[in-house]
Amino acid sequence: MAFVDPEIIFEQSDIKRAVSTDKAPAAIGPYSQAIQAGELLFVSGQIPVDPATGEIPGAVSAQAKRSLDNLKAIVEAGGYTLADVVKTTVFAADIADFAEVNTVYAEYFPNSAPARSFVAVKDLPKGVKIEIEAVAWRRK
Repeated sequence: MAFVDPEIIFEQSDIKRAVSTDKAPAAIGPYSQAIQAGELLFVSGQIPVDPATGEIPGAVSAQAKRSLDNLKAIVEAGGYTLADVVKTTVFAADIADFAEVNTVYAEYFPNSAPARSFVAVKDLPKGVKIEIEAVAWRRK
């Protein structure tokens, strides 16, 4: 069963539902922006693409902000808030960006920050410097 809302599309099944919003970039491959399974929301890695323009900022701090804005939009489209996020993974093209990304990240998770991994990787899609994924949980 599926139904369409002007801003949010939900595809429902007995096991899971896909969550999507045009307030974050569309998936660039065969995956969903997020999947809700029970009380959990799994948000796919978000790169710093502006959903309205397709532009990617240059500075790593601006890329972290855009990635987190995209992540927040998807979390909210699923009916959750950033306060519901229990785990994130940050993928960085350069581990030297750790401190700069942390400064931006702390603005989005000021209280009870979720568990997190920060992983340096060789390359990221579209040549970006940062990608962030998350898992959120809330009691139904």
